[in-house]
Amino acid sequence: MSVAADAPLALIAAGGTGGHMFPAQALAELLLAEGWRVRLSIDDRGARYAGGFPEGVERSIVRSATTARGGLAGKLTAPVKIAAGVLSARAAFRRNRPAVVIGFGGYPTIPAMSAALSMGVPRMIHEQNGVMGRVNRVFAPRVHRVACGTWPTDLPHAITGVHTGNPVRQAVLDHAAAPYAAPGDGPLHLLVIGGSQGARVLSDVVPAAIAALPGDMRARLHVSHQARPEDADRVAAAYAEAGIGAEVQPFFTDVPERLARAQLVISRSGASSLADITVIGRPAILIPYAAAAGDHQTANAQALAEVGAALIHPESVLDAPGLTRDIRAILNDPARAAQMAAAALFLARPDAARRLYDLVTEIAR
Repeated sequence: MSVAADAPLALIAAGGTGGHMFPAQALAELLLAEGWRVRLSIDDRGARYAGGFPEGVERSIVRSATTARGGLAGKLTAPVKIAAGVLSARAAFRRNRPAVVIGFGGYPTIPAMSAALSMGVPRMIHEQNGVMGRVNRVFAPRVHRVACGTWPTDLPHAITGVHTGNPVRQAVLDHAAAPYAAPGDGPLHLLVIGGSQGARVLSDVVPAAIAALPGDMRARLHVSHQARPEDADRVAAAYAEAGIGAEVQPFFTDVPERLARAQLVISRSGASSLADITVIGRPAILIPYAAAAGDHQTANAQALAEVGAALIHPESVLDAPGLTRDIRAILNDPARAAQMAAAALFLARPDAARRLYDLVTEIAR
């Protein structure tokens, strides 16, 4: 897609996880379609998740750091790295000034948002989770709009947010509200996703829980399990030993297609994963990441549980027997599974990218 050289430039700054990058990608796709130029400002970690961004998006790797990790050496060098990143961002802005800067959270967004603040560039942030992240919390009082993906969102005092929902990629929208095949006598597709970087606890507990299902159910199961590279072999072996057909990979590039086929999803409750689950509309068992900042994954999951779209298994009490019980209960009850799928769709915001785009154009003017 060709974009005019004098088209307005939107700079998108996003941190190094899929939870930040996937909503950023959705907005980038829409901005390009509307004739904007788009530049993506990320760190080396984020670059791993930038492969799905359209070719028309420029990419810029920035220097940044966090004082929350890396030991004493990391804490001492972080301010220097951040300062260098801010100076580099300011220099880039002087060469090609953005019409607007949109931050999606994570410490790699610090340089771009700081440069925008110091140079008076219109700016906004998008918070994906029900509890605002540390970086977004710092910038929330200093931007023109705060967009919220999960509602309600725990915001700093006196900050007003706009509920846009979490944008999903076009690949997800292509399967929005796909007809749900309730579990019956045929094949049963189960998708296990632990966020963009996998989840060890899911690799520890989920295969054992599935192996304990009745034999007739195991024989019809097709499991797609996203596991960390270091866990993949043992997870695959556990499924094979139980006679369960399973595909185990560190990262599925076709999650939307697998979601559309699934009768049930077992997942962490990162905001991006939940946006995909609700837009496509599938019943879920959610296992919030216990160490998530501010316990935001539990806050994310609560909305789905309240409408009956999901069951929550806190990590602190997660065990195989309890998980087996709930998997069996859902897959043995087609009416209940279908009701859960419909409830998930009730929470969907397939127009979230458009809502966010409208805020972008509003402040850019």
